[in-house]
This record gives sequence, C-alpha cells and structure tokens, in this order.
Amino acid sequence: MNDLQTRRETPSPLAAAAKPSRKSLIREYGEAIFIAVLLALVIRQFAVQAFTIPSGSMMDTLLIGDYILVNKFLFGAEIPLIDFHLPGLRAPARGDVIVFKYPNDESRDFIKRIIGIGGDTVQVRGNQVWLNGKLVNASYVRPGSFHAGPSTHCGYLYGCDPLVVPARSYFVMGDNRDNSQDSRYWGFVKREKIRGKAFLIYWSWNGDNHWLRWRRLGHYLP
Repeated sequence: MNDLQTRRETPSPLAAAAKPSRKSLIREYGEAIFIAVLLALVIRQFAVQAFTIPSGSMMDTLLIGDYILVNKFLFGAEIPLIDFHLPGLRAPARGDVIVFKYPNDESRDFIKRIIGIGGDTVQVRGNQVWLNGKLVNASYVRPGSFHAGPSTHCGYLYGCDPLVVPARSYFVMGDNRDNSQDSRYWGFVKREKIRGKAFLIYWSWNGDNHWLRWRRLGHYLP
C-alpha cells in the first residue's frame, strides 16, 4: 500500500523530462515569433511588398482603395539604405506598371506605367503620345479629354518636343492622363529608384460606399 502511494506521488524521470517549464514555452514562442517577423521582413524587402492605391492617377487599371502586391525580385531587389539592386530576372519594359521613389520626394512611392525606355524618343503632340515617331494607341488609357481632340497646345515641362529618354531611365505616365503627375511634369525615373512591378490586386475596398469590390480580388496585372 505504501509502495503504491509512493509511486503515485513521485513522478518518473521520463514524465518530468517530458513536461516543459513555463520559461522554455515562452522562449519557444518568442523564437517562433522572431523567425516569423524576420522572414516577413526579408520577403517584404527582397521578394513581394504590399501597397495601397491612394489616388486616381492610374484609373481604370487601378482604383482608389485597391491593395496590390509588387514583385521586387523581378527587376532585382533593392539593398536597404543604398541605391543598389541585386541582379534581376529582366529589365523594366514598356507597359510595365511600376512602383518607384518619387523623384521630388523619395520618402513617397508613386505608381505609373512605363511609356518609354532608354533610347526611346517620346513626344506629347496635342492630346496624344508619340513613341519613336509612332502614335501610341493603348487600351489601358482611361477615356477622357486627353484624346478628345487635336489640340496643338502643350503645357507640360517634358515631352512637348521630341525627347530622348536617357540610358537607365524611364518616361512614365498614369493611365488617367488627365489627372496624373508624371514624367510630363518632373522628368524621368532612374533605374535605381524603381522598387518593383505591380502584378496582383489582392484586395479592393470602395471607401465611399464601404463596399468590397469582389470582382477585382485576385486580378492579375500583366
């Protein structure tokens, strides 16, 4: 009787070893959280980063309230604190929707579409865009007064006359060209200022009527 009572009150060495202490549990959770945060930061810096669309300059391709993912390794991930990029899979190309550091305030990120690359000649003639002497007729441009008529007036700082894009630079414009601060006003985007290519709308919220835009979820941006 005493032997049985003794065995009940004295845990075996195996049972004692199998029961983790409170300190070890806290340490395990802490290590898991640290690793998760570290992986998230690495992915955000070198692979994919999320951005929100705050303005209508890229309508109707991107709407206010769209949440997008940007591919950062396609063009080469940027190294923090310096304007240097790792080797990428390809260079930015005409038609790519890119996120970049705004040239007049690099603390802000802008999103526009590449119209001209290094060596291209760009001209805004009247209400139309000409690239290397050919008229650009693009379906992504939002219908509006930009293509309404053959006006010869040009009030932009860049592009009114034929303009050659420098090497490793890009001429960018918003798809909503009547409401876009872009290369026509502040010039070119340098290669090292590009953060990545937008490729997916993962969430879209209409802030005016508080409706979720279901049809835009998962929309791929070529």
